[in-house]
Amino acid sequence: MSKQTFLRGTLFLILAGLITKVLGFINRIVMVRVMGEEGVGLYMMAVPTLILTITLTRMGLPVAISKMVAEADAEGNRQKIKQILIVSLSITTVLSVIFTTMMIFAAPFLSKEVFTDERTFYPLVAIAPVVSIVALSSVLRGYFQGLQNMRPSAYSQVIEQIVRICLVAVLTGAFLPYGVEFAAAGAMISVVLGELASLLFMFSMFKMKKRIKIRSGFFNYLKGGRGTFNSLMKISLPTTGSQLIGSLSYFFEPIMVARSLAIAGVATTLATKQYGHLTGLAIPLLFLPTFITYSLQVSLVPAISEAHAQKQYKQIQHRLSQAIRLSMVAGGLSVVITYIFAVPLMDIMYNAPHVAIYVQVMAPFFFFYYFQGPLAAALQALDLAKAAMINSFIGAGVKLLAIFFLASRPELGIMGAALAIVIGILLVTLLHFATLVKAIGFSLVVSDLLKGVTSIIATGFAGHFLYQTFSSSSTDLLGTVLAISVTSIIYFVILLLLGLINRHDLRRMPFIGKFIH
Repeated sequence: MSKQTFLRGTLFLILAGLITKVLGFINRIVMVRVMGEEGVGLYMMAVPTLILTITLTRMGLPVAISKMVAEADAEGNRQKIKQILIVSLSITTVLSVIFTTMMIFAAPFLSKEVFTDERTFYPLVAIAPVVSIVALSSVLRGYFQGLQNMRPSAYSQVIEQIVRICLVAVLTGAFLPYGVEFAAAGAMISVVLGELASLLFMFSMFKMKKRIKIRSGFFNYLKGGRGTFNSLMKISLPTTGSQLIGSLSYFFEPIMVARSLAIAGVATTLATKQYGHLTGLAIPLLFLPTFITYSLQVSLVPAISEAHAQKQYKQIQHRLSQAIRLSMVAGGLSVVITYIFAVPLMDIMYNAPHVAIYVQVMAPFFFFYYFQGPLAAALQALDLAKAAMINSFIGAGVKLLAIFFLASRPELGIMGAALAIVIGILLVTLLHFATLVKAIGFSLVVSDLLKGVTSIIATGFAGHFLYQTFSSSSTDLLGTVLAISVTSIIYFVILLLLGLINRHDLRRMPFIGKFIH
């Protein structure tokens, strides 16, 4: 498994991300069908705590490892790479033990006093073991990504989802007779086992390469790793700050929503169900293109770090422009499909057409979210992680305040929380872009932007016509699939005609390029 080019490595991750997203939707559909909307609400209330704990455990190390390994690899310094791995594994091992223990002991307090629904105790305890697993696998991912070898990361994502989807129906069904809270815990156990399979695969890939033997001279490298530790912390702490702000915001989000809905007169059980509608059903559909933007984000850090170390500033601009263009292309199609086909998609997948209104309100604003990951990755690679952290802090603060003021209004309720989330997204994306403009004079390619907007509008009209033509009802699966497929084809034809996608891009795609001469 060798080093790939920026675009080819990104496309491997995109392909794996697409498979992962499809499997993830199947997984979520199974969860909704087996344990109902209330069970999904309990599951989603526990997830922010997990994300927060993982963020604290990883300490932003994946980004730091990827950046430092890329720089050391450019210098041909294998000993430095080994020291980076040893120091990183030591840090994450210690932190994972501490925070996993804290999570288990804090579960009774969180479930009773914070989330105001004692049933969240069981999924909180069930998910605790995954913290250590994710922390260790993230170190290996950072190593492979730093070498610009994206295949292990790509394959591990798919394996994780396959294991999870094979187990979620069995575990949730087995625990459901004991109560919906136990079914939610069963879903969490499937997450743990999926992540464990992913870690074992990553470790086997690492062992197969036989380029670095971790156990050889482990303590000597660790003792002499103070400089490496300081370098890792210089990058990881601001990155952690940015991620921690997002995780804290996500952690406080269900708390703020529950409290605000209580002020608006919504009962606890109904509030749990409505939060499950918003975050468990609507937002995951809007997150669909993020497998592309995440892939770009992962590939950008080592690519821009390497170019920055070699003072290739034109290359930095080129890579970032590529990432923005691909984000726009992916996000544009997502906006069209999720807005126009929201009702049939929610009905077919979850038997919940009433949730479509959240999707339609948020979809146009989520277009900005698809740029956020690549912009943040560029800031981290350019040693501007502190600025990204400040931007995230401002956005998170505004979002939580907006949730309180909007969701507590009886006429808005949970829709107020949806509006608050998109306000935060808009603000952070614009702040990231402004920071890059100030730092490196980055500017958007206006012609690409105009072409992208034109493609979205034209496809939107076509999609609306096709929806009315092919979909006889919101449960018409064949008609909906046909309409979405034709809409997607029209979109890509328009992109080709306008030059946003060209033959050069297609040649670089795995499994496609070899057919284009």
